[in-house]
Amino acid sequence: MDKALEIVDLHAWYGESHILHGLNLSVAKGEVVTLLGRNGAGRTTALRSIMGLTGLRNGSIKINGTESVGLPTYKIAHLGVGYCPEERGIFSALSTEENLMLPPMLSGTKRGMSVGEIYEMFPNLAERRSSPGTRLSGGEQQMLAVARILRTGARLLLLDEISEGLAPVIVQALARMILTLKKRGFTIVMVEQNFRFAAPLADRFYVVQHGQAIDHFTAAELEEKKPALHELLGV
Repeated sequence: MDKALEIVDLHAWYGESHILHGLNLSVAKGEVVTLLGRNGAGRTTALRSIMGLTGLRNGSIKINGTESVGLPTYKIAHLGVGYCPEERGIFSALSTEENLMLPPMLSGTKRGMSVGEIYEMFPNLAERRSSPGTRLSGGEQQMLAVARILRTGARLLLLDEISEGLAPVIVQALARMILTLKKRGFTIVMVEQNFRFAAPLADRFYVVQHGQAIDHFTAAELEEKKPALHELLGV
């Protein structure tokens, strides 16, 4: 398996709080993987740890074979990683297009998607390109947050709860986006509470509890795992 991401025995802290307790997971290039678990299980901390946004980290995080523990966040980004946090980070003083153009292109990566390609994928953003970023609907802001990453050239996408609180029509649009990106060879790691959204998109799943991956399985094994997942996650 040609690995885009490999995490081995990862421990992470926020101050004195020990959140990840020996997390192990791997993601192949071009794969979509979903992290399942209850709130507080450590899934968001896992994504933030990959980007170097937690406090102390011990263990190994290899991105396309390069060890990244100890690197600053900007160098991790230049390994081809893009992180879309739950809070989105849209700037109110900038227009939609200015928000889109804000992050620099990443050195050492493939060319990012052009503005034209992004507007083709997200026609709502093309229509609202001159509007202040925070005047967009919640769904449009989510599209903008993902679109910003695609323009940089990142090929490993970390998506945290991108469907949360959005109208069904927007959730469907985001699902189509993920399928399109998968066809284009992007690698995607998602944290999702919306199991119905994640289930048809992911190739594999990891179940995270108390900062550890306690189970992992493929999409083909999902049906047989559902009773245990319902018990654990309430899905």
